Amino acid sequence: MKKVTLGNTSLQVAPFNLGGNVFGWTLNEEQSFEILDAYLAAGFNFIDTADMYSYWIDGGAGGQSETIIGKWMKSRGNRDQVIIATKVGGPTGEHETNSGREHILKTVEKSLERLQTDYIDLYYLHYDDGKTPVAETLDTFDELVKTGKVKHIAVSNITPERLRESLEYSDQNNIAKYQVLQPLYNLVERAGYEKDFAPMVEAHQLTVFPYYALASGFLTGKYRSEADFSKSPRGQGAAQYLNEKGLGILNVLDQVAEKHQTVPAAVSLAWLAAQPHIGGPVASATSTEQLTEILSSATLVLDSEDLKQLDEASK
Repeated sequence: MKKVTLGNTSLQVAPFNLGGNVFGWTLNEEQSFEILDAYLAAGFNFIDTADMYSYWIDGGAGGQSETIIGKWMKSRGNRDQVIIATKVGGPTGEHETNSGREHILKTVEKSLERLQTDYIDLYYLHYDDGKTPVAETLDTFDELVKTGKVKHIAVSNITPERLRESLEYSDQNNIAKYQVLQPLYNLVERAGYEKDFAPMVEAHQLTVFPYYALASGFLTGKYRSEADFSKSPRGQGAAQYLNEKGLGILNVLDQVAEKHQTVPAAVSLAWLAAQPHIGGPVASATSTEQLTEILSSATLVLDSEDLKQLDEASK
């Protein structure tokens, strides 16, 4: 399997990022281990989590996902076989969005402890609070890189203006720089990323791993009427896409999936992977069958006609 190099780093990952938001939420520890084992056995190595997952269960501090991943790595003795991305700054039941120095330094220690590791491969600013000076955030990240607790840094929910300022600050001061961007981007949510972020991604050679790659499950095709939203705890999140445009995209996904003898989810993810600078999608799975389906996207090659049809339906 062809590996993807993250930004200007030496980190190489298989072209799919397994989302850990379901670990400790819709999956218990045993079920999570089963998914993680199957993912690694299939030749993939990039696991995504966050310190805040899944605080919404009990309104607390989160950390359930990191704890499960840490226990899994410890029990399997495979820390050197996986690339772990986690995040800081997101709101929980105990604090608001925070990208300040004190919060980052305190939180990274908790993440390292839960993950049972002494380093994080890729550390994201999960949410930019919009008020902490970017210099403060980046100087703190640079400190973590210099001490070896973090190998490289990345960013997710941030405005285009703050991202531009951040990238320029790192360049001007020759310090740690965001290498990966994790934006909202999929077949039904294209405009924001393509208009506001893609030019910066190109200019700074960032690697992109989009979240909500399947639009809360809508692009799997399992939500085609309001009655379908009860199929999953996350079903209601797909409701906003149940309109003429969304159904039109599903229609094309069905056609392309039938042509390649695959499923709409795999086609959706393969479309994402075919876009410039996309290292792969971020998606989670709640069963090994579902995991097999979405991982098949990494070897699915869409032809120019497929891409044209999907492009036209989703514009």
